[in-house]
Amino acid sequence: MSTPQQLSNPERRIDLDWLRIGTFGLLIFYHVGMLYVSWGFHIKSVHRLTWLEPLMLVLNPWRLSLLFLVSGVATRFMLGKSSSLASLAGARSARLLIPLIFGMFVIVPPQSYLQIVESLGYPAGFVDFYVHHYLAFGAQFCPNPCIVQPTWNHLWFVVYLWVYTMAVIGVLALWPAAADWLGRKLARMLAGPRLLILPCLVFAAWRLFLFPVFPSTHALFGDWYNHADFATVFLIGFLLAKQVDVWSDIERRRWTALALAAGCFIVFMVLFAGLLPPSLLLKRCASIAYGCYQWLAIVTVLGFARRHFTADGPVRRYLTEAIFPYYIVHQTAIIMIAHALQGAGLSAGAEASIVIAGTALACVVTYEIVRRIAWLRPLFGLRVQARRPLAIAQQAA
Repeated sequence: MSTPQQLSNPERRIDLDWLRIGTFGLLIFYHVGMLYVSWGFHIKSVHRLTWLEPLMLVLNPWRLSLLFLVSGVATRFMLGKSSSLASLAGARSARLLIPLIFGMFVIVPPQSYLQIVESLGYPAGFVDFYVHHYLAFGAQFCPNPCIVQPTWNHLWFVVYLWVYTMAVIGVLALWPAAADWLGRKLARMLAGPRLLILPCLVFAAWRLFLFPVFPSTHALFGDWYNHADFATVFLIGFLLAKQVDVWSDIERRRWTALALAAGCFIVFMVLFAGLLPPSLLLKRCASIAYGCYQWLAIVTVLGFARRHFTADGPVRRYLTEAIFPYYIVHQTAIIMIAHALQGAGLSAGAEASIVIAGTALACVVTYEIVRRIAWLRPLFGLRVQARRPLAIAQQAA
């Protein structure tokens, strides 16, 4: 049993480490799935697997929100370990902005290039595209697909996380006691059944009133539905990080949350699939069911993780560091491998298997190289390892 280990170090949440690893890991499968569904993606396979869409909709409402909640918890623990708000701001900026800039100019460009090759038949090579279009710092290839270059594509998560972190630090600079005071207030507000009810109302309101006006863009500016959604869960994680009673309540209510989440998802799917005559009322009911399912699914996952995902060991420690570099490179690997397989005449299953295996291999190889080369580590969000004094190094040799 490793639960006592976890409880003895309240600022090392093993269960949340596993959730972060698992949720980022799901991105590989989710983004591979995007090759085959009817929803828009940078490139598409010749195969269409419509049966995947309901399975992906099980994940879609809560997977990214869960990541922001876990990031909020982690930020609160970092705050406790930092000597000052300035040091926290500097550390988070280095860990997030350096990989973002590197990713935008090195990792992401092949995604945009292959998107233009497949959608418009771009005849020139990658270097020509990079120099004349990717570095244009404006909209390119309009009206379709009309993409702004350079872009962050899947790295939008890093941008949003940095913005929310800096906003919290700014508030704490003006009101140092805000985290503890608001955390206690929120914990009392969510005591008992209100834990499942009140956040549902909030997320349902965002979906009902903001999403129709501000659909998801991941463009930072004007993306108000996503900001309301993700900033809310980030703050919930940040404020409740040290409220032990709330986390215990989440664990106790995991089965209730699961049953309610399943009911909300069924309602959403019935309405989303158009099995009933369309109407404004049903559309609003679908939005409410979506928002409620989102929060209830998060509570379900958090509750079961707190109960069962407590085992620590070398695998957890390895993947905790590796998962961010995996995230940085995974989508580029998916798109490059999928593009290379086009015209090979493979079945959907064989093609997807190769894309998944190739992407996983690319992630592992990239991390194993990066973690051994000091100047590469910060480019992929890894801490710079302190050099041992020469005398100690010689003794160790």
